[in-house]
Amino acid sequence: MEFRPCIDIHNGKVKQIVGGSLRDQQDEARENFVSEQDAAFYARFYRESGARGGHVILLNHEGSEYYGSTKKQALLALRTWPGGLQVGGGIRTDNAAGYLEAGASHVIVTSYVFRDGRVDWERLCELTGEVGRERLVLDLSCRRKGDAYYIVTDRWQHFTDVMLSPAVFDDLAAYCAEFLIHATDVEGLSRGIERPLVRLLGDWDGIPVTYAGGVGSFEDLRELKELGQGRLNVTVGSALDLFGGPLNYKEIMKFIAQ
Repeated sequence: MEFRPCIDIHNGKVKQIVGGSLRDQQDEARENFVSEQDAAFYARFYRESGARGGHVILLNHEGSEYYGSTKKQALLALRTWPGGLQVGGGIRTDNAAGYLEAGASHVIVTSYVFRDGRVDWERLCELTGEVGRERLVLDLSCRRKGDAYYIVTDRWQHFTDVMLSPAVFDDLAAYCAEFLIHATDVEGLSRGIERPLVRLLGDWDGIPVTYAGGVGSFEDLRELKELGQGRLNVTVGSALDLFGGPLNYKEIMKFIAQ
């Protein structure tokens, strides 16, 4: 297990939000934390502490009045730590290379490769050809429907018809270096991990997977390590003391290193 930091940017500010509350209409989100620091502050902190592979996420859509300021913050983070951070949010074949040139180690993609509720294999192949499999992360963030988990797109607002399963992981892993998976129903709530999802992810042994969502205690981290069979990397957001939460960053790093 590795710790993967995050820098979530919404309306031009570094924030922690409740994932399921995000709406494009009026750029709304239920906020847990709004930082007075810019994205470079967090990128510099992660660089100095050696936490690589973190993700910078643009949470505004391109039509938003805040998109320009959100993108500016994202680029600031990437340029502060070239090669140390991944970036996601509105990534396509026509802009992916620009983010890599700005310093991103990987681009993170969801919505662009899902159309009409299904994987758009042509777009996925084009994107892999553009940036290289080794620099592409697929965001398979999901929400629960019945007893299964379905990938959601467009800043976690729309269900696809793609249900997470080992077969889906096998198929998509051929096109990317990693998966990033937010458990959107518990994202930002700090009330516990999505256990069935963690078991599903832990039972699959393939490319690296980062889990995010619901971590609020060291017991959650212990459970994640056990249920995930040590195979999952983890992101802690709202519960982290950097974002006003109770969990100390240094103690988390020590725990994960054990």
